[in-house]
Amino acid sequence: MEVTFALQRLAAYKPRQNRKSRETFDSGVVLLERGAYAAKGEAGWDELEKLALAALDQGNLQVADQCLKILADKFPDSPRVDVLTGIRMEATESPEVVLKYYDELLEEDSSRAAIWRRKAHVLRQMGKIDKAVEELSAMLDTFYTEVEGWVELADIYLTCQQYTYALQSLSHALLLSPQNPSYFLQFAETAYLAEDVALALKMFLQTVDMTDDDDGDMAPSDSIPSGITLRAWFGVKLCTRKLITEPRAASSSASQTAPPTTSNLSALDNLSTERLRTAYLDIKNESPPVAEGDLITALTVLVK
Repeated sequence: MEVTFALQRLAAYKPRQNRKSRETFDSGVVLLERGAYAAKGEAGWDELEKLALAALDQGNLQVADQCLKILADKFPDSPRVDVLTGIRMEATESPEVVLKYYDELLEEDSSRAAIWRRKAHVLRQMGKIDKAVEELSAMLDTFYTEVEGWVELADIYLTCQQYTYALQSLSHALLLSPQNPSYFLQFAETAYLAEDVALALKMFLQTVDMTDDDDGDMAPSDSIPSGITLRAWFGVKLCTRKLITEPRAASSSASQTAPPTTSNLSALDNLSTERLRTAYLDIKNESPPVAEGDLITALTVLVK
């Protein structure tokens, strides 16, 4: 695994109890018990790192510690092991002890963006939001191209309902990574929460354009929306419905984004409804609700 990507993954780590994590744990433990990771070369060490994180997800500190010891012995000066050690400490040590560990690493090398982000994560967990923002902002002043740092900063602002600042942070992510549809989707959803519906619609449509398979054998109208594309079409539907039923929303764009014409808006509304019905039928294997409101309610759960 490429080192930069691996560090970004570690920097963004949050405990999660889901099926994928459980599967990673179950398959990884077999690898660990057999000692088969070393024979797989670099891929084996990557899997051991993933197992350590999955073990933390499952609350199995014994396996996590076993993985960490093997990795630390093999790679004693690895920045990835340093971050993984910090994540392990976060599971049982006090926030103050963990912050001290991260501060010591940053004193040795202040260019370690993953450590900055872990430190901000701990501060955020402590409820010290202002301090977390300060740390991330300081990091981004130096390491502007740390895209995930901008996304994390936006997420902090979003949880505080500071939508304008969240959109500003996401704007940097879009500039740095203009080919990533997930950032466009996040921007669109944030703009919708900020009640800039025209801007949200524009960005939802951009996300659809980026994720629909125009080069495939199947016409877009015959495809089945899923994943990011489904969420984007759901956003399009929310926006068109709001712009049609609440005309004032069209003139309250803080970004001064012009809404579509009435005819185009109606066409987009109908198209998004058709796309959502197609997705619902595929997911539930049953006819979608006839009423528009019922369809939206049903899909609210499915698109998460």
